[in-house]
Amino acid sequence: MKSLSWCVCSVVILAVGAIAAFGTEPRVGAKIGSFALHDYRGANHSLDEWRDKKAIVIAFLGVECPVARQYGSRLADLAAKYGSKEIAFVGIDGNQQDSLSEIAHYARESKIDFPILKDPGNVVADQLGAQRTPEVFVLDSNRVIRYWGRIDDQYGVGYARSSATRNFVSDALDDLLVGKEVRESTQEPVGCFIGRVRRSAPTGDVTYTKHVAAILHRHCVTCHRAGEVAPFQLVAYEDVVGWADTIREVIADGRMPPWHANPEHGKFANDVRLSEREKDLINTWIKNGCPRGDASDLPPLASFVEGWRIPQPDVVFRMPRPFDVPAKGVVEYQHFTIDPGFTEDKWIKAAEVRPGNRAVTHHLIAFFHPPGSKDFEPIEPLTNSIVGFAPGLPPSIYPEGTYRRIPAGSKLIIQAHYTPNGSPQTDQSELGLVFADPKTAKKEMTVAAALNWQFRIPAGVESHRVEASHKFDEDTLLWALTPHMHLRGKSFRFVAHYPEGKDEILLDVPRYDFNWQNTYGLVEPKLLPSGTVIDCTAVYDNSADNLANPDPKSTVMWGDQTWQEMMVGSLAVSLSEQDLSLGLPKMKHLDDGRYEVTFTYVPKNAADTVYLAGSFNDWRPTGLKMDGPDAKGRFTTQLTLKPGLYEYKFVINGEIWRPDPGNPTRVTYYRNSQLRVGNSD
Repeated sequence: MKSLSWCVCSVVILAVGAIAAFGTEPRVGAKIGSFALHDYRGANHSLDEWRDKKAIVIAFLGVECPVARQYGSRLADLAAKYGSKEIAFVGIDGNQQDSLSEIAHYARESKIDFPILKDPGNVVADQLGAQRTPEVFVLDSNRVIRYWGRIDDQYGVGYARSSATRNFVSDALDDLLVGKEVRESTQEPVGCFIGRVRRSAPTGDVTYTKHVAAILHRHCVTCHRAGEVAPFQLVAYEDVVGWADTIREVIADGRMPPWHANPEHGKFANDVRLSEREKDLINTWIKNGCPRGDASDLPPLASFVEGWRIPQPDVVFRMPRPFDVPAKGVVEYQHFTIDPGFTEDKWIKAAEVRPGNRAVTHHLIAFFHPPGSKDFEPIEPLTNSIVGFAPGLPPSIYPEGTYRRIPAGSKLIIQAHYTPNGSPQTDQSELGLVFADPKTAKKEMTVAAALNWQFRIPAGVESHRVEASHKFDEDTLLWALTPHMHLRGKSFRFVAHYPEGKDEILLDVPRYDFNWQNTYGLVEPKLLPSGTVIDCTAVYDNSADNLANPDPKSTVMWGDQTWQEMMVGSLAVSLSEQDLSLGLPKMKHLDDGRYEVTFTYVPKNAADTVYLAGSFNDWRPTGLKMDGPDAKGRFTTQLTLKPGLYEYKFVINGEIWRPDPGNPTRVTYYRNSQLRVGNSD
C-alpha cells in the first residue's frame, strides 16, 4: 500500500475533571497541623517557620505539568506583591517523578524565590487533600484553610485568556487582610494529577514491559521524548508511572491521543486513536498499581533521529539571525528569508520546521518564494507551503514518487508567529529537508484550498456558519485535508460534490480544537474527477460560553492574529494524469539560434484530435493540429521557436484544455504549462 505517511504527536497534556478520592477531601474551615519537609536545596522547613505571618499560601506544583508551568511566574509575582503584607508563600512538589534538580530548574525558570519543598511520600498532600498541580490552599493566621482551588481563571484545558478575569487567590488574600470572609472559598483546581507514590504492591499479569510500553511508544513517544513538543517524557517506566492517573483521565475523556475526526467519515493513515483493547490494557495496568514486569518482556521499541521526526535531513537551514521576543504585547508575523542557493529544482520527500524556543513559538510555516519578484504574495504561505509547525501538526513526509517541488532560484521563507509569555525570549528556528532523486518523481504534490476571507462573525453568537468551496477542473488525487480556524472555531466539514451527482463527506471535525492543528492523511489517495466541487463549512462560537474566546463582544473578521479568525480548508493534491517521467518537450538547437521543439501528448482517454495552443499562437484552440494518434495513442507536433519563455496547453478535440503531464512548471491562474527554450532570461 502506497499512501502519504504522517506522524502525529499523541501528547498527554493536562488533566481536569472531578476530584478523585486519593485521600481526605480538601476541607475549607479545617485547621492544618504542622509539617516539616526539605526544599530542593536540602534545607528543612516547618509550617511553624511562618507562625507570625497573617496568611500562608501553599501551592502544590509539578515541574512538567503545563498548567503549573504557566502559573510559576504568576505565583512569583503574587509572592512579591504580598510579601510586604506579611503573607508567606511556599511550594510543595509531591510528584514521585520530579527530581530535586528539576524542581530547582523550575524555580529558576519561574523566578520563584519562596521555598519549594519535596513531599516524597505525599504526606502533606494527603493531609490537605491535594489532588492536582497547581492547587492552592490559603491558610489564615490560625492555620485554618480559608480558600482552596485554582489561582485565577486565565489558563485552563484548551484555552488561555490574554489575562485573568477572576483572581481567586488575590481576592482571598485581600479579604483576609481586611478581616472579611473570603468571597469565594472554593474553586475547583485545573491541572495534572499529583504523581503519587503507590502504597500497595502492584499485582496482575498486565505489565509495563509486556503490554504498556509498546502502546505508549506507538502512540505517544513520538512527541513525549526529550526535545519534543510534549511537556514531559513517556520513554521509560519511571517517566510513565508518575503520570498514570493523568493518562487514565485524558484517555477516558477522549482528549488523548489528540484526534478530532468523526469516525463515521473517511479512513485516515494517521488515525492515532487507541483501540478498545489498548485502553483496557492501560486502565487495567493502572488499576493494578502499575507493575513494571520482566525486562526480558520489553519488545524492540521505535528509534528516532535525534531532534527530528523525519529521516536525517540532507540539509538544515536556520533562521539567518535570532529573533528577540518581548516579554509582553503583540508581535506581528515575522518573515525570515533564506537563500538556499538552489540552481536546479529540488524535490522534497520529507520536511520539518522546528522552533528554537517552543515556549513562545505559536506556529511556523516554511514556504518557498519562486524567482521573478522581490516580495511574496499573501497567498504564498498557503499555496507554496513546504511544512508547518503547530501543536499536533505532523511533519511533511510524502509518498513514494509524489513529492513537493521547490523551483530553482527560489528563496525559502519561515513565517513565525510568536506569543510573549511574560519574560524576554529568543528564537532561532530551523528547517530540515530530505531530498528525493528527481528521476523518481512522477507527480508533484501541491496545495489547493477552499477559503473565505469576507466573513463577519457577529458578537455573542454561539454558532455562525461560514462556507467556502473549491472546484477541480482536472482529474485530481486527494491525499490529505487540513481544516484551519482560530480560537472561535467550533466545527469544520469537507464535502465532495461529484459531477455525476453523488455527495460524500470527506472529513467531519465536530469539535475543532485550535490547540491541535491536525492534518488528516487518507489511507489511500481519493480520485476527484474533473468537475468535483469541495464545499467546506466552518462553524464559529463567538459567545461567552466559549472559554477560549478572546472577546465575545467583538465582531470578528479575517486576520492573522488568533483573536481574529480564518477559514481555510487545505487540500494536499496531485494531478491524476501527471507523469513527470515523460519529461519535457524535446529541444534541438538549430544553426540559426532557434530551437526545434517536439511536443508529445497521450490523452488519458481516446481522442480524435489534439491541438497545441499557447503564447506562440495567441492561444488559438484549433490553430495547431497535432499528428496522431499513433499505435500508442501519442499525438506529436514540432515547432521552431526562438529562445524564451512559453506557456502552452493541449486542447483535446478543440474543447478540453489540459496541461503537459510531463512538465512540472505551471504558471498563472489558468495553471498553464511553462517551457523555457534555450538559456533566455
